Amino acid sequence: MGENRLIQDRYRLLELLGRGGMGEVWRARDESLGRQVAVKCLKPLGPYHDPALARVLRERFRREARVAAALSHRGVTVVHDFGESDGVPYLVMELLDGRDLSRLLQDNKGHPLPVDDVTDIAVQVAAALAYTHQHGIVHRDLKPANIVRLTDGTVKICDFGIARLGDDIGFTARLTGTGVALGTPHYMSPEQIGGGEVDRRSDLYSLGCVLYEIATGAPPFDLEDAWAVLVGHRGTPPRPLRELRPELPGRLEEIVLALLAKRPEERPDDADELIRRIQGGGTTPAAVTAVELPDPKGGSRLPTWTRGMTTGHKALGAALGALSPDPGAALSGRWDAVPAAPRRTDDVRRGPIAPTGDEEPCPAAGYRPVGTTGRDGPARVRRPAAPLPVERAADLAARHREGIRLAGQGRWAQAGEAHRAVATERAALLGPDHPETLASRYEAAFALVRTGRVADALAAYTDIAEARARVLGPDHPDTLAARQETAYALGRLGRHFEAHHVYSAVLAARVRAMGPDHPDTLRCRHNLACALGRLGRLDDACRTAREVAAARARVLGPEHPDTLVSRCEVAYAQGQLGRWAEALRQYRAVAEARERVLGPDHADTLAARYETALSLGRLGRSADALSLYRDLIEDRSRVLGPAHPETLRARHGLGVNLGRLGRWEEALTEARAVRLLREHALGPAHPDTLVSHREVAVALGWLGRWTDALAEYRRVAAARERVLGPDHAETLASRNDEAHCLERLGRGAEAGELYRRVAVARRRHASGGA
Repeated sequence: MGENRLIQDRYRLLELLGRGGMGEVWRARDESLGRQVAVKCLKPLGPYHDPALARVLRERFRREARVAAALSHRGVTVVHDFGESDGVPYLVMELLDGRDLSRLLQDNKGHPLPVDDVTDIAVQVAAALAYTHQHGIVHRDLKPANIVRLTDGTVKICDFGIARLGDDIGFTARLTGTGVALGTPHYMSPEQIGGGEVDRRSDLYSLGCVLYEIATGAPPFDLEDAWAVLVGHRGTPPRPLRELRPELPGRLEEIVLALLAKRPEERPDDADELIRRIQGGGTTPAAVTAVELPDPKGGSRLPTWTRGMTTGHKALGAALGALSPDPGAALSGRWDAVPAAPRRTDDVRRGPIAPTGDEEPCPAAGYRPVGTTGRDGPARVRRPAAPLPVERAADLAARHREGIRLAGQGRWAQAGEAHRAVATERAALLGPDHPETLASRYEAAFALVRTGRVADALAAYTDIAEARARVLGPDHPDTLAARQETAYALGRLGRHFEAHHVYSAVLAARVRAMGPDHPDTLRCRHNLACALGRLGRLDDACRTAREVAAARARVLGPEHPDTLVSRCEVAYAQGQLGRWAEALRQYRAVAEARERVLGPDHADTLAARYETALSLGRLGRSADALSLYRDLIEDRSRVLGPAHPETLRARHGLGVNLGRLGRWEEALTEARAVRLLREHALGPAHPDTLVSHREVAVALGWLGRWTDALAEYRRVAAARERVLGPDHAETLASRNDEAHCLERLGRGAEAGELYRRVAVARRRHASGGA
């Protein structure tokens, strides 16, 4: 829908206010009544959308209209109308003049809201929830972005897209999928994460998360990895609010912690009781008893798969996770330069789980608190010219947290800019070698890798590793973390021999400093297994990956995500060795375990299902592979979107197996569709786009259309030569394809000359010549 468009001869769209994964919201004018309204439109999915996905989104959209229209309360956004225009569903709502709580926090530069505002918002949202719950409606996606504070102070709840009606459970289950935990990870209740039934107390837990964030500036489990956030909700006690913000009233802290009780029966029974507690009319239980944290030796009340997971703040450095009430603490300019010392497991920031067959990003580093001493005597202390004011420290901490929040949303370019800006200011204020400066530079380099600037990231990690070695020592865990990232970047750049050398050195140092079974040591051994595979040492890679998987199962638990990543690496090596039956069994087992632990729609679960389908195809079981690919395409389209690279990867696999079954017309149609989508989403020279061009050429050849196939092969060869160089293995493979095509067209002399050139280039490349 476009600006100034008239819907149903009544609603004129004036200005786009926002865009989300499901729809767009426009400021519009109701021409019949002469009033300003908001119009929410379901976004068209384009010509290549999945019909099943479209049906689900339409039903969810209609459901939002149905649920919201049934409510009439000052704390709930009013719905005026619902319909379809040119096949696009739309919802007409009151136009809200205000800011959602997420924007309020951003406008406040990440600082928490005043205590009176927190209390007022809590009472108003609780009143709205009391009303909706009385009508049998559970919101299920309460978060700061769905709570709007108007300019007159009124607070309203909006977006009932995944709400559940108490008398309509079956309908909701069909929309969401049985057992699928929908919601936003930072604000989901433990029972919602587990995929079980939720009731009004789940909304109260989510409200507790919201209140925690607006009262302290960060959600209760402020982690960059969605898995770690979910683990926090299910088994980790939130940090007391007054540790983060000492001036908060004790009663408010008790109320919020009561809302965040892990078991629903330990929370307030309903929103009315919550209001009574806030207004002082009820009793508030004592602070929630802390949940026992995992014991590295076992015996924890938490499940085994939580062992080794980080539960604290991300790599904010000393005193940045929570600003100390002592003005002399936090970023005062004092810092330790100490010898290497083992680091506790809960100091480790977990990076996102790497794709199958790749190294894992290394955790970022934590630092010793200010004013401590090393094992060999007092720490060396450096000071800037003047102490950093606590207000400036708070600002830098908030901006650092914002960078990590952006990274958690996958907005890596913005995250990198944020961290680079903070690093520049910290270098000027604290010095270039201050741990906080290096922590920001580390995060900025991490973002560089994720935006494809791997060479720049390698240079940055190398500098960071050298600086940390100078001030912390060469075997300090933080130094080793930076060195391990240099190896990861080297591997991404194809410099596998150098990567292997660095991984080996870091592994030896980690074993000395931390022991062979420390999670960081095992992470490094896993990466070493990946590097061995890239060097062609597949038997060594498979054996090492097996050893790491066994150690991780023993230390972290058999279904810990890291254990499953190593099992995937075992399967990958087995496949490379041609042992596809063994790889298939391993991938299937991993997929089942991930579905149990992470849920059926988690990206890692879907990745294991993809590898299962790929293995079936390699075993010649293309009919079975087709069935898996079709289901996977449907699920990835629903979860990630129909044009997401991983969805297109599954569609590519579908086309390949159609060809293996001799269904070449269908294979050609699928390959062309995927090529078009990849060109639009990834660019014409992206490796995946070129693979699709080649798949089109293969299908054309099998259909006997060799002239058309030759044009595709030449396009791929020219693009690879331009990007990779004339002697790159993939360029030469494309030239070989081109020669084969010439041969089939009867142009034997041209084909022979091209075959000869390819052979010469391959010999030159193998001998290391120029």
